[in-house]
Amino acid sequence: MRPEIPFFPPDLFEGDRKVMLDLIREIATAPEQKFILGEHTKRFEEVLRESLGAADVVACGSGTTALGLVLRAMEVGPGDEVVVPAFGCAPLASAVLEVGAQPTFADIDRRTMVVDPDSVEQLINHRTKAIMPAHMFSIMADMPCLAEVAERRGVRLLEDSAVAQGAVLGDTPAGLWGEAGVFSFVQVKSFGMPGEGGAVVTRDAELGHRVRVLRNHGQDGQRFVHRVIGTNSRFDEIQAAFQLHRFPGFLERLERRATIADYYTERFAPLVDRGVVPPPPGRDGRCYYVYCLQAERRDELHDHLAERGIASHVYYPQPLPRQAAFASHAPADGCWPNAEYASRRILALPIYPHLSDADVARIADAVCEFAATA
Repeated sequence: MRPEIPFFPPDLFEGDRKVMLDLIREIATAPEQKFILGEHTKRFEEVLRESLGAADVVACGSGTTALGLVLRAMEVGPGDEVVVPAFGCAPLASAVLEVGAQPTFADIDRRTMVVDPDSVEQLINHRTKAIMPAHMFSIMADMPCLAEVAERRGVRLLEDSAVAQGAVLGDTPAGLWGEAGVFSFVQVKSFGMPGEGGAVVTRDAELGHRVRVLRNHGQDGQRFVHRVIGTNSRFDEIQAAFQLHRFPGFLERLERRATIADYYTERFAPLVDRGVVPPPPGRDGRCYYVYCLQAERRDELHDHLAERGIASHVYYPQPLPRQAAFASHAPADGCWPNAEYASRRILALPIYPHLSDADVARIADAVCEFAATA
């Protein structure tokens, strides 16, 4: 039976259904028959670039391929190491491995659940080519500290900001703290869409140009002339047009997510002594992709919510170096105590913009009811 309050809402784009159908017909019947990397994609890139103050934005086939393209553009490859968080999504490690380099796994901060800058610095050695922090869950990584580490140690800084579009730390948007960042437009992201897509954002126009060439089979503006070995990570014209339609409402949707997060955190702050810990309060450097709390009895809380028709989600059940795919690339005696701790406790609650106030209160009430049984 479908939960009354789903975690992934099936009606996220219901209000834009007619627009999408009209765009499909318009683009499908246009004389130019341009379905990828056309004028809609160009305009979409321009809108994002102008909104961020970036030197370039390159729309790609996914956030995952965007990471790999930047690593290649930075000439990260065999013999190199890239420091990544031990707790996060698979592309943090797989994108590094796919370019022939090795990920090294840094532990996270137990409270914020993002990578610990001290752990990152301890792993930097003569083989380290880059560090790749990730913004996770409800909060951005400590980018001022990580940027200082990267500059002082002479390594490159790539920001996995896939989940953090719209977040700002200080006066700097997510994605622009390092040499480059990436966004993901998968459905549940802050600027999600009904399909797959991503983007590279950068202050370095030359780096952006290299990514632009690599995403389209190594072609540098002239079709069928291949300057380098590239790949296919091209953006869909229908999705670009749809995202252009939805962009004016982006800030309003972000504000709604932030308002829900503020409410949750206020309601859950008194529950710390009962084993339910919300993320740190405030809005600076906050992501509104998901809202993750920590619970000592995480699985029991998940079941408690499910019994009341509320879906929740675990991000992530294991640290990356404990995953079968990556264990052989981590030291056998490696220890990531904070990542292990988070993986046992983390639980994400619904936070999408069209949750009603009554739904939000119902979710919070259910969490508080559970905590009262501790």
